[in-house]
Amino acid sequence: MLRITDTITIQDWEITENFVRSSGPGGQNVNKVATAVELRFEAATSPSLTGPVKTRLRRLAGRRWTNEGALILQCDETRSQARNRDIARDRLADLIKKALTAPKRRIPTRPTLGSKKRRLKSKKVRGEVKAMRGKVDPSE
Repeated sequence: MLRITDTITIQDWEITENFVRSSGPGGQNVNKVATAVELRFEAATSPSLTGPVKTRLRRLAGRRWTNEGALILQCDETRSQARNRDIARDRLADLIKKALTAPKRRIPTRPTLGSKKRRLKSKKVRGEVKAMRGKVDPSE
């Protein structure tokens, strides 16, 4: 069981873990032991998450979200299978915590009168600078 918040816990049947061989340095240990973990969370069918949380989680997951509605996280950071498993579970918990907070709606604002005047004044000054860049007439 994975506890996300006081109200949300993910049951063990919702998560499947598959251990595969890791890549990178490690010598014979990498070739013999399956230390990398592939965590699969069936998010679409999870009863512990609400609809809006699932949609936000899907957007946050990006390519890690499958067509079947599962979230797949991979971890092969350490040589320890148990540590990689803990890291993957922590990542899942962090991702769900991010999905729990609804994004704030943007309230469109209008520019102030002072900012409009400053913008127009700087445009005018810049235009005057550019107007002085003409060719110099030698007869004058």
